[in-house]
Amino acid sequence: MTPNAASSSGSSGPSRRSFLASTAVATAAVAGGMPLLAACGGGQEGSKDGTTSGKAAEKLLPTFVASSVVVPDIPSKNGSSAGFTKAIDLDALKTSVPKKLGGGSQLKIMAPMWGSPPSNDNPYYTAVNEAVGVKVTWQNQDGNTYDEKLGAVLASSDLPDVVVVPGWNLNGKIPSAINAKFADLGPYLSGDKVKAYPNLAAVPTDAWQRSIFGGQLRAVPMPASYVTNIVPFYRKDIFEAKGYELPKTADEFLAWAKEATDAKAKVWACDDLKWTAFNIYGVLNGSDKALWWDLRDGKLVNRIETDEYLEALEWMRKLYSADVVHPDAKAVKGDASNRFTAGQSLVFNGDISYWYASTAEQRIQKTGFEMGAFDIFAPDGGDPTLWATQPAGIFTFVNKKASKQQIKDFLALANFCAAPYGTKEYMLSVYGVEGIDYTLKGGLPTKTTKGNNEVFGAYDYTGDPASYLAHPDLPEIAKLQVEWQQRMGAFTKKSSFYGLTITEPNRFTNLANDFEQLEDDVVRGRKKISDVQQAVSDWKSKGGDGLRDWYKKLLDDNGSAAN
Repeated sequence: MTPNAASSSGSSGPSRRSFLASTAVATAAVAGGMPLLAACGGGQEGSKDGTTSGKAAEKLLPTFVASSVVVPDIPSKNGSSAGFTKAIDLDALKTSVPKKLGGGSQLKIMAPMWGSPPSNDNPYYTAVNEAVGVKVTWQNQDGNTYDEKLGAVLASSDLPDVVVVPGWNLNGKIPSAINAKFADLGPYLSGDKVKAYPNLAAVPTDAWQRSIFGGQLRAVPMPASYVTNIVPFYRKDIFEAKGYELPKTADEFLAWAKEATDAKAKVWACDDLKWTAFNIYGVLNGSDKALWWDLRDGKLVNRIETDEYLEALEWMRKLYSADVVHPDAKAVKGDASNRFTAGQSLVFNGDISYWYASTAEQRIQKTGFEMGAFDIFAPDGGDPTLWATQPAGIFTFVNKKASKQQIKDFLALANFCAAPYGTKEYMLSVYGVEGIDYTLKGGLPTKTTKGNNEVFGAYDYTGDPASYLAHPDLPEIAKLQVEWQQRMGAFTKKSSFYGLTITEPNRFTNLANDFEQLEDDVVRGRKKISDVQQAVSDWKSKGGDGLRDWYKKLLDDNGSAAN
């Protein structure tokens, strides 16, 4: 599976996670409405496979020590990202790593990259290596085929010192290879040991919990907000010009959509909204199969067995049937975000990063474009029931054969790159070398062509602070994003397997693979709701009930990490 467009921060140049928002594959994922960071099943039977929780996990998890180096303008609340709405004061940058922690080790790091890899001796790589005290050689691989390369490398005896594994690549034999070939970082990070790396100590505990694989703390995680990243955007400028009121119920939305659609003028109310439909109807989060399960009245229930799942599909089917959805969405072609910015569709759902990316793009063109975001409502207009996404989705591992010094030097690198916004370390790891990779324009750091070509998809993998949003050139967008997350976070629950890395047994791996296509066929009128009900019945008899028993035993043996 591939990532949806996403960024944990923003700037006048590419974001800290620009690899997720600047590629054709990411755009294709968004066009299909796919949620971010899908982690699929697969693996061997009978092992813990990252299910450790409760008291057993407490012994493994690093002690949390909040960072006070830089205080965000908008603190995290209800699971939201923190927000920074002011430009970085480049004359008063804070220091979060007062002394060089690296011991000079050489580290070969393999990571996905969407773009052309720069040379390993470029000024950015050289400056970070020198600041940390390491000698990193990057082995960048094509992100579009990274799962294939990852599988081949993990099956070989020639493993790099450090390997990045996105959550959407946790399938097939990869999870079992992780347990067999990567080092236990617990002796360096568990409990108070993490205090040797203050920026890593400030990484949220939930993200570390997600980094337990095979009963050991094996990875440095990329933290994320657990609030849904799929946002229902609307053309605020057009709504205001037309005098439209924001719908507040499922029926109101359908009525508005019929009014707003004018096919002759090539204007449709919306694009495909399946993932928003799931949120409106309270369907268990779909970004990780483990999150499809929840304990209800003593029984584990999968989302495909719930009434709300069928109701969401039926509502989306009504939108298609009323011809209020853009025809290219029905044909599954083109880019939903382009149709939105062109005014051909007035509502679309996409990753929260689009709020900044689309606004910044349109401001340059001076189009008068303005976008907003619906607050998700329950079908009847009451408070919604939303489900938490996983608190981390990309993981970086160290080869089990690495020396102690190499592990320490990798953690020194991770600590440096996990520096908070507004620090010297942040500026170097995110923007590169001043005068070469970025210059100042209007007091804001702005990437040069060289910076855009070299400062991405590298050191941002090796360490990250708690999730944050910052757009110095559009501070109002960061504020809107964080406030939306906070409002939606107030209605967000954690399902039974939140925060756990689960590897399903091989015999269940492909059990639910056909449901996404079936959902798309149903909402487009090619299949019926009864076909879904039959598929659920088949799923139960072909292994679904067995998978339920397997998950229930996991829950009984390990407990839930949700709180």
